[in-house]
Amino acid sequence: MGVIDEVHGDLDADISLDEFRDAVEEKVEQMGGLADKETAAMLIAHELDEDEVNGVADVEPGMDEVKFIAKVTSVGDIRTFDRDGDDEDGRVLNVDVADETGSIRISLWDEQAEAAKEELETGQVLRIKGRPKDGYNGTEVSVDQAEQDEDTEIDVQVQDTYSISDLSLGLSDVNLQGKLLDTSAVRTFDRDDGSEGQVANLTLGDETGRLRVTLWDEQANTAEELSPGISVEVVDGYVRERNGSLELHVGNRGAVETIDADIDYVPESTPIADLQMGDTVDIAGVVRSADPKRTFDRDDGSEGQVKNVRVQDETGDIRVALWGEKADIELAPGDKAQFADVDVKDGWADDIEASAGWQSTISVLDSGSPTESTESSESSDSETTGLGAFSGDEDEDENGNDDSVDSTGTSATSTTNTNGTTDSTAGEQIEFTGTVVQAGNPVVLDDGEETVSVETTADVHLGQEVTARGELRDGTLDAEDVF
Repeated sequence: MGVIDEVHGDLDADISLDEFRDAVEEKVEQMGGLADKETAAMLIAHELDEDEVNGVADVEPGMDEVKFIAKVTSVGDIRTFDRDGDDEDGRVLNVDVADETGSIRISLWDEQAEAAKEELETGQVLRIKGRPKDGYNGTEVSVDQAEQDEDTEIDVQVQDTYSISDLSLGLSDVNLQGKLLDTSAVRTFDRDDGSEGQVANLTLGDETGRLRVTLWDEQANTAEELSPGISVEVVDGYVRERNGSLELHVGNRGAVETIDADIDYVPESTPIADLQMGDTVDIAGVVRSADPKRTFDRDDGSEGQVKNVRVQDETGDIRVALWGEKADIELAPGDKAQFADVDVKDGWADDIEASAGWQSTISVLDSGSPTESTESSESSDSETTGLGAFSGDEDEDENGNDDSVDSTGTSATSTTNTNGTTDSTAGEQIEFTGTVVQAGNPVVLDDGEETVSVETTADVHLGQEVTARGELRDGTLDAEDVF
């Protein structure tokens, strides 16, 4: 085997041996005898490898020319436009293509566009050569050459309607039906060009899984028009990756529409008894109790909010702290709910608790009856109120939670004992003064910053200000004196 054949054999580029030999001869002639055939072969190989990229994700604006292989996921319509100084209209056809690394739009022009409109179909694999540039929806490639490759397989699914488990990076024009599990508020942001954008999120579920949907600009307001529990269809979405997970994005070309369909969603969850510190998990169960929402001031002067609920499954129970807008979700004792993507953290009294921040999804799967709610609330208040754990970290964490407050929404302050010392650990004598907000068994006191459950036989009434003195055990003050 000659040296030219060896260099050609090491190439990743799509060029035949005869074409490569011709290119080498041409390079030797161009160099005027300054390079022999071996040197010319190496120069040609270097030029070819520079153009070849490993996948769609490697294509970037500013590259002179790229070559890649991708599957057609959608074919648009031919658009015409006026060319300056030319009587004949220009024509352009936009085609979305993808491989396992991502998706990109390619543009074909004039006669090439006309031919492609007749011949191209979704699912075909193309070998593409063109020039990358910045486009309206990101990087686009202006095509110099495109031809079908029937021998290459690309693992990107292309179909009319998708299930969540069918999605893969790079898909566009995705139609997907799902049960609406959660919505977010609309948020605004400033773009680099000075314009203002809007974004909101939905969470959908079907029989194959759960998915976050991101709505941009004029579609973002849809999130505030929809209520969890209904069925919707996403039209013309495109798949992106964020933090290692796939998301479905909806821009101005797409839409989210309500549909009359019964879509099953069966959540997969981790048993509460199996939770470990540091886990990010999905849990599901029945709400045993729900505390009032509390507000607090962060170090930066902004106001935060938190609400605690206690959730029980067949293996155990756990307190779940709902932060930010999650605290606005209506949850009542007796509701069956799923808490997805919650972080398991250190809680009060050496226990663990779950933290639901902006990235979490909370879905009410079944609402409890009024009777169930009343009985559950009465039986569990003593277990879910009381002094919370305090964190020494005064910074806001990655979920938007302020760790300078505990999940009861109170500032990190200790309790004053009767001997004048301060202590916040269970089993110590404490004295607490507050207003009676529950006169049943147990009595619940609130001083405006904290609530404490008090075991006592004292006769008190709602709104009365009292002081309870006794031993704090397992979140409940066992009162020796109430005065």
